[in-house]
Amino acid sequence: MSTYRLNLNQQANGDHEVHENGCRYYPTQNYDELGNYSSCTPAVTEAKRKHPYKSINGCKTCSDYCHTT
Repeated sequence: MSTYRLNLNQQANGDHEVHENGCRYYPTQNYDELGNYSSCTPAVTEAKRKHPYKSINGCKTCSDYCHTT
């Protein structure tokens, strides 16, 4: 299980990215702690549930399976 966070700073393309603990882009400020998950899929689902009006995406570096744009 890994801890996941949503970066509340918007990317240039408008996305807010979900990061796994240990990622070089794991946010240390301005984030929402999503919790512990076995993969990025439930973490992204939780981020979308908590932030329905934000564009949510997995980080290309640490959550490539969930990276869609």
